[in-house]
Amino acid sequence: MYATQEIEQIEEKTAGFWMRFWAFIIDSLIVSAIVGILVNPIFHLFGWSLAENNWYAPMTIISGLFYYAYFVLLTKFWNQTIGKMIFGLKVKSINGAPLDWATVLFREVIGRFINNTIIILYVIAAFMPKNKGLHDVIADTVVVHEKVFIKNKVVVHQPPNVENDSVSTTI
Repeated sequence: MYATQEIEQIEEKTAGFWMRFWAFIIDSLIVSAIVGILVNPIFHLFGWSLAENNWYAPMTIISGLFYYAYFVLLTKFWNQTIGKMIFGLKVKSINGAPLDWATVLFREVIGRFINNTIIILYVIAAFMPKNKGLHDVIADTVVVHEKVFIKNKVVVHQPPNVENDSVSTTI
């Protein structure tokens, strides 16, 4: 007969879709403000066009660089962007290890590029386990609340103890 034991585990609560959505909106506004304050005056100074909307236009390329740099640097050094800080969220590796450069670059550059190319992929987070976005899935990360934890009760079934005395061996 198996012995059962109930164990209580405490883990960080994963961030829901809407919390992540609003954090992303705030981050997008911050990046837009940075580009508007730093880049637009330089373009005006040199008489460069801000009206081009092509993906290869200088303004688009520079804006993209600011966008990716913002997400990569803040996620690498603080595990969160300003939007995530406001909502008390952070990014962590699913194995609990500190985020390394490869993970952050893969998550924030490759993952966001794919999501930005096919915008509907952002909605995947609403339906995935632990509300993981595509960029979380490919980088093995998860977004969690910093100070909200949940208790899970886990039932463990243990096989009966086998005594060494009851087992005989012959040589």
